[in-house]
Amino acid sequence: MEPLPYVDEHAVSIGAPRERVWVALTKVMYGETRGGSGIARALGCDPARGTPRFDGNLGETIPGFRVIESEPGRKLALRGRHRFSQYQLTFLLDDDRLRAQTHAAFPGALGRLYRAAVIGTGGHRIVTRRLLRQVERRA
Repeated sequence: MEPLPYVDEHAVSIGAPRERVWVALTKVMYGETRGGSGIARALGCDPARGTPRFDGNLGETIPGFRVIESEPGRKLALRGRHRFSQYQLTFLLDDDRLRAQTHAAFPGALGRLYRAAVIGTGGHRIVTRRLLRQVERRA
């Protein structure tokens, strides 16, 4: 699998055992994307639908993302693509920190416009930080 260009990284300190953080992470990701199938289909996402369960296991999906790497309690790497972008969101659990790294490519003119709309406006940063805070609260 071809590496994608680095976009950004965000982190939050969580004072909870890794196992609890992992469960919180998978529940938040599943809950946040449960209703996203319509948006995923409109963007032409692969995958567009999620698996019935999402525990962060290799091959499981949520709308827009497929688990490509899973080390429970340590690393969850999600990858997907749609008309305007190829992207990867990797969550890393280190000691008491949960980090979210984003890598993405935005090919062509429409990709550049999409990047400006999602990354350039700060929307991606807001959504990623919100996800991390939700995991922190749930853990």
